[in-house]
Amino acid sequence: MSFARVRALVVVGVLAVAAVVFVITALVRDTQGGAAAGSDCPAGAPLADVTLPDDPAEVTVKVYNGTNTAGLADSVTNEFKNRRFTVQKPAESKTKFKGVALIRFGPDSVGRAQLLRAYFLAQSKMEYNAKRKGTLIDIVVGSQFRQLATTTEVNQSLVEVGEPTLPPGSCLKPAKKKDEDS
Repeated sequence: MSFARVRALVVVGVLAVAAVVFVITALVRDTQGGAAAGSDCPAGAPLADVTLPDDPAEVTVKVYNGTNTAGLADSVTNEFKNRRFTVQKPAESKTKFKGVALIRFGPDSVGRAQLLRAYFLAQSKMEYNAKRKGTLIDIVVGSQFRQLATTTEVNQSLVEVGEPTLPPGSCLKPAKKKDEDS
């Protein structure tokens, strides 16, 4: 065997040993071992679903008019319907809202609310209620609202706001497996 082959085998052997040591060290020092959903969850804490929906039809919204502009909730509801969201009949808000939009949601719709936030270019106010049941999301459209974002703007906004985070006092709801959805 030539010296070049011996040298190549030694280098490959050293790299293989280094890779094994690196993998073992990573597995031993893994800090995510106990991060399973609900493992450190206090009793009675709500389980939050932070999964972003694949299809807008999975999101149910009810739009409230928080302004003096007549028909605003109707037009925003139609916009969401045209974008394939599931919508409920719009209504008038009892209180006026001065911002762009107020998004009210509960633990079952954290990820869905994050998607809706992107339609307002992250300029909406998010209002989480741990006692709220179901996946319905209320949107109060305010006086600073001009229009919903385009598809490109929504995608850019989703990148900007990032992944949905757990609301305070809640625990991660275990994700459904794809074959459970069928």
